[in-house]
Amino acid sequence: MNSFKRFYLWQENFLDHLAFLKDPAILLARIYLAQIFFLSGLTKLRDWDSTLFLFQEEYQVPLLPPELAAYLGTGGELLLPLLLLLGYFTRASGIGLFIVNIIAVISLLDITQAALSQHVLWGVLLIVAIILGGGKLSLDFYLLKRPR
Repeated sequence: MNSFKRFYLWQENFLDHLAFLKDPAILLARIYLAQIFFLSGLTKLRDWDSTLFLFQEEYQVPLLPPELAAYLGTGGELLLPLLLLLGYFTRASGIGLFIVNIIAVISLLDITQAALSQHVLWGVLLIVAIILGGGKLSLDFYLLKRPR
């Protein structure tokens, strides 16, 4: 057996022993994402006049009137993170937040590279949540997938 194959088999065996970290890692990602989006929603809610102004003047949300976009965006940023955090309808809330994230990026006419990088990170983590679901540390698992 050559050294590459030995190393490959060793690292596969080693990583198999870390599989128990999958569910806590999914939970940490859900906590991180929920905090980001929920705090953004609270910021919009705290100064509603500024939020409406930004949606009318700064954000260029396609296909929606600015006031409706403000209500939908803020509502999504307040409700969906709570569902994601609890792991309840994890995939659906992940899809909703993914849409909110994409609209946030395309509606800003001038987005910095740093801000874009953050949105890309959030998008990737949301895709992971959509694909993997909430894991064993979620209400989805507790209510639907636990052994009966």
